[in-house]
Amino acid sequence: MKILLIFFVILLGAGLWFFFSSTETITNFPPKNSTIIAFGDSLIEGYGASEGNDLVSQLSQKIGRPIENFGISGNTTADGVARIDKALARDPGIVILLLGGNDALRRVPEEITRANLATLITRFQERGSIVVLLGVRGGIIGARRKDMYEELSAQYKTPYLPDVLDGILLNPELMFDGIHPNEKGYGLIASRIKKIFVEYNL
Repeated sequence: MKILLIFFVILLGAGLWFFFSSTETITNFPPKNSTIIAFGDSLIEGYGASEGNDLVSQLSQKIGRPIENFGISGNTTADGVARIDKALARDPGIVILLLGGNDALRRVPEEITRANLATLITRFQERGSIVVLLGVRGGIIGARRKDMYEELSAQYKTPYLPDVLDGILLNPELMFDGIHPNEKGYGLIASRIKKIFVEYNL
């Protein structure tokens, strides 16, 4: 009996340690309110999916909470910086940020993309928001930029998904076209983001 009790205490302690070590490293944890927005480009907007089956809608269904969609197709990180005030006006507790793919497609220098992403993260965090950073790699970003998102996440202490298109980009069953997922692909991304919400108790 004593052995079982000791084992239970050890498990409980390990669980508490994992929870607090994860959440204490997140800037602005816990969320200041229940407002969630998704800010980004066509992947956030949901290009390639029917209404109600885009990434944001599927994620909202999976976590059982409303999410406001601030995705605009074709947006670069510079476009995001230019329109951030509209998103800040919503006073979000959590911001899901996905930008950078169009920068790479348009050959925007990496240092400019990085600086714009840093500006976006900083401005949201200065207003008290938790930023969940989503990375884009595969054929859109390429190996040269593979560390950019990791470094930004570590610097600004954000929850982070390394590559939203991992295992999706070259799979015709999951893609609408050469860049955008179909509804099934968006569903897979939504499941990955949900895991982050669960892991960090967002």
